[in-house]
Amino acid sequence: MHVLVTGGAGYIGSTLVPLLLDMSHRVTVVDRFFFGEESLGRARQAHPEKLALCRADVRTLEPDVFRGVDAVVDLAGISNDPSCELAPELTREINLEGSARVARLAESAGVERLVFASSCSVYGHGQSEKLTEDSPKHPVSLYAHCKAEAEERLFALCRERDFCATALRFATIFGVSGRMRFDLAVNVMSKNAYVNRKITVDGGGRQWRPFVHVRDVGDCICRVLHAPRELVRGKVFNVGSNPNNVRIVNLAYRVRDHVPGTEVVMAPTDPDLRDYHVSFDRIARVLDFVPSRSVDHGIEEVLGALRDGSIDPDDRRGYTLRQYQFLSEVERTYRALALGGHLLSGP
Repeated sequence: MHVLVTGGAGYIGSTLVPLLLDMSHRVTVVDRFFFGEESLGRARQAHPEKLALCRADVRTLEPDVFRGVDAVVDLAGISNDPSCELAPELTREINLEGSARVARLAESAGVERLVFASSCSVYGHGQSEKLTEDSPKHPVSLYAHCKAEAEERLFALCRERDFCATALRFATIFGVSGRMRFDLAVNVMSKNAYVNRKITVDGGGRQWRPFVHVRDVGDCICRVLHAPRELVRGKVFNVGSNPNNVRIVNLAYRVRDHVPGTEVVMAPTDPDLRDYHVSFDRIARVLDFVPSRSVDHGIEEVLGALRDGSIDPDDRRGYTLRQYQFLSEVERTYRALALGGHLLSGP
């Protein structure tokens, strides 16, 4: 199978792509590589003939990129709430219009199936516990609004054409990946406990969040790519596990238990509007998929990687908003100072 992965050098992609290659699939990664290509370095060395990297933007992607592709995994997008609010119009262009464009091009090229990375954040401020895929959506952030609307457009395409697309609503992801992120709850709390011996809880701490390990996310995507078409076409699945629904304040205490001497501080911030406790029964029943990694496993994994130096808590690229701000400043500086396409060197 030839799989095209948009955003394939990101947090999820850097874990998924090696899994696909190890399963003997050909993989084409489409990415802007804002966070570099290093996260796929080992995969390129291990499978040079099976992995192709394409530096491109989903907003302007050419149809030829989809020629000979059997399946698409759409992971591309600006990936957290603060980063989305930094440039709202750009967020809609990429996270919504870009995803819709990828789906249209894939369908037109005869791609057999598409897996869309959605989010449990579409539930926003949940009206009850054990929210199912049929529960009302109440997105409260631009990121979640774009995911919810992108799902609608994707399934409209499924209804109009004989197209096999699946939306996976991921719980909040955690764990170590080739492209690390320290702006996700489990990862950042673990990092703050290790570095500062202090965890700050915002938004009251009583809000629920479901969690899932990044490797389980990769395993789930592979499961969907190989599942019988009738089980996944036009379907949406919450991806996570019921035991990994945790209140934020309880998560802080669990991290503290792994790092003795850590202080948990409740910040005087406004209540978090995002509060969702999710059921993962459908994916267990339909696809026999239950994530195997617990929150405590993830906490210890991140702490272990910090201790052995395999991840760097000071690397700017581990913080999505910080990296985007850096790139924006670079772009402004270049526009202000460049002459003839050069900064320091002459033409």
